Amino acid sequence: MARIKVAALYVKDEGLNPTGTFKARGMAVAVPMASAFGSTRLAVPTAGNAGVALALYAATYGVGAIVLMARDGPEDAARDATAYGAHVLSVKDDIAHAGRIVTDLAAATDTFSVATLREPYRVEGKKTMLFEIWETLGGLPDWIVFPTGGGTGIVGMWKALHELRDLGWYDGPWPRFGVVQAEGCAPLVKAWKDGSESASPWPEPRTEAAGLRVPATIADRLVLKAVRETRGAAVAVSDAAMRVAAQNLAVFEGISACLEGAATLAGFRRLHDDGVITTEDRVVLVNTGSAQGAGLPPFAAPTVRTADEVVAYLGLTRRAS
Repeated sequence: MARIKVAALYVKDEGLNPTGTFKARGMAVAVPMASAFGSTRLAVPTAGNAGVALALYAATYGVGAIVLMARDGPEDAARDATAYGAHVLSVKDDIAHAGRIVTDLAAATDTFSVATLREPYRVEGKKTMLFEIWETLGGLPDWIVFPTGGGTGIVGMWKALHELRDLGWYDGPWPRFGVVQAEGCAPLVKAWKDGSESASPWPEPRTEAAGLRVPATIADRLVLKAVRETRGAAVAVSDAAMRVAAQNLAVFEGISACLEGAATLAGFRRLHDDGVITTEDRVVLVNTGSAQGAGLPPFAAPTVRTADEVVAYLGLTRRAS
């Protein structure tokens, strides 16, 4: 990292949050608000980390949690969510399939969906990342590089930028957002390069970084608008580059980074090599989570295909028609 010459390079380490990822920020706001509005059972589709965060805060606030995990979600996330008392179920396909089941489940029962951008409060939690960067640095950097799957992190920080300006707290130049995705699943990168306002679903997504294995997101228009409004960029990196970056962060900086978080270092290197990020820039890399789960015993969640199967498996009562 020291060999890359920029004016300043920082890592915002979200791996120090409860549950070890930035997903805790969103659920820390969404769960108590849903409870305050009378919800007693919450559900989320997840590639892993959002489910663990929901489970922890659901336990904290005394509400039920249902986690619908993508087929290739990490076993340690399923295990952790179960340990916090959530009902964890695996689906046959990707996170989009899990999302459809949660939508159907919320329509058929008194379960409330806290899926990405299906309620307003997860974004409110995520925006605090930018407030903390601004507060810690006494201003804002030239670049914030962020790994992007579902997109709420970028949307939240973009919202915070507008709020800082509207409140009169910051009138300096905005940081440029650098979106990083995996080469095997890069719908936002393709849309940005094509000049599109929305992203088409990515066919057959493949990457070891579960949080980046999101073939489609309803936040695509907002993410792309945020990148363009901040004069940012989007780049895709290989899984191999993520693994090397994770090792570099651990060995040279003592930072435990998940592959998604390490993707920011790999993406930064690409943007620097391409001359997009220059030697005069001050850069913040956001490590969205710590490396977790090594050496733990196998865990398998029951598999479901539809909301009806979830209702039957958990014995839920259907909403009156």
